Amino acid sequence: MSRLIRQLADWRSLRAGPEWSAGRIGFVPTMGALHAGHRALLERAREENDRVVLSIFVNPVQFDNPEDLARYPQTLEADLALAAGLADCVLAPAADQIYPDGYRYRMTEYTFSNELEGAHRPGHFDGVLTVVLKLLNLVQPRQAYFGEKDWQQLVLVRGMVQALFLPCEVVACATVRASDGLALSSRNARLSGAGRTRAALLPRLLREAPSAPAAAAALRQAGLEVDYVEDRGPVRLGAVRIEGVRLIDNVRL
Repeated sequence: MSRLIRQLADWRSLRAGPEWSAGRIGFVPTMGALHAGHRALLERAREENDRVVLSIFVNPVQFDNPEDLARYPQTLEADLALAAGLADCVLAPAADQIYPDGYRYRMTEYTFSNELEGAHRPGHFDGVLTVVLKLLNLVQPRQAYFGEKDWQQLVLVRGMVQALFLPCEVVACATVRASDGLALSSRNARLSGAGRTRAALLPRLLREAPSAPAAAAALRQAGLEVDYVEDRGPVRLGAVRIEGVRLIDNVRL
């Protein structure tokens, strides 16, 4: 069973002890509501490290919509069950533990974070990078595992780690998908049956369309509200809304 730690002082004490000061630590940062995609990250971390830390923290400062934050699922007991046997320790601190400064100090990237997701969610990546930086400083892992579904986040986190000389390797893990191709996400559960069926069009049309504008047009024709579809090198990224639920995905061209 994973050890649940709520207080950062308890974690710091454990991390400084002989049991944790030696060996490789793998880290999987999440906002909870875990699914098979998170399990794949934990399994890889377990294979490649001596110890594994999972964090569960719904980061309030990365939400641009308060209603979206209020609706985010909190499933701690189920999350602990999924992590059992994979994570040695689960960090689940309260917001005042992570932000004792009230978010006065934050991490900002000034170029790529203002594009794609950042153009539609102002301040989102400030919140993401700030909390990831704080968690990496707390956990001090050798490797941290991130899914490729959040491709822009992955690129920004990797750039931050390199720019700040953090002694951590950012490991990218392939997107885990349902049988119909839809990327696994905690948001999928908020869709109706019909909405869930339409959501599977997102990865298919991103992959099949001859261009980004053609993919956007096909998604709109299928009844999806499109925030953006753009090609960045070998990757095509898209964000849509279905029944008020915002989904993102990306495919290799």
